[in-house]
Amino acid sequence: MNSNDPNHSPLRDVAQSPEATARYLADVQRVLLDIGKNLETLAIETRVHLRKTHVEGDRWYHARLRAMPVEKALGQVLRNLNSLTEGLEKSAYKRRAHDEAVVNTAKEREEKELERQRKKNPPVLQAAPGPLQQDAQPQNSGYSGPASIYDLGKRESA
Repeated sequence: MNSNDPNHSPLRDVAQSPEATARYLADVQRVLLDIGKNLETLAIETRVHLRKTHVEGDRWYHARLRAMPVEKALGQVLRNLNSLTEGLEKSAYKRRAHDEAVVNTAKEREEKELERQRKKNPPVLQAAPGPLQQDAQPQNSGYSGPASIYDLGKRESA
C-alpha cells in the first residue's frame, strides 16, 4: 500500500497481525487504566467533598443522601472502565486464537480429505480362510493354546 493513499489506515496494518493487535490493545488498556486511577481519585475526593457539604437544617444523613447519585454515577463509570479493559484483554486473546484456528483449519481439512480417501479406497486385506482351509492345521504363531473356542477339541499335546 502507498502511504499517500487516502484510503490507507494505519490500523489496517495492526489488524492484520495478531501480535500488533495485542500490542495496540495493551497500549489502549494502559491508557484506560491510567484514566481509571484518576477517576478513582476523583470519585474519592468527590465523595469526601459532597458528604461534608451540609445545608442549614440538614440532619446528619441528608448530605450523604444527596451525594449518593453522584457517587453511584462515578462508580458506574469505573465499572464500565473495568469491563472495557477486560474486554480488551479478551479481544487480544480471541484475535490470536482466530489466526491459530485459520492455520489449524487447513490442516484439519487435509486430514479429513485423507480420511475420506481411506474410506473410499480401503487397503486390501488378506482374504479370510474359506471352508476348505478351515480343516487345515492352524499355523504355529508361537502360542501353544488353541486359537479360538472352536479349536478346543483339536488340542495338540505337548
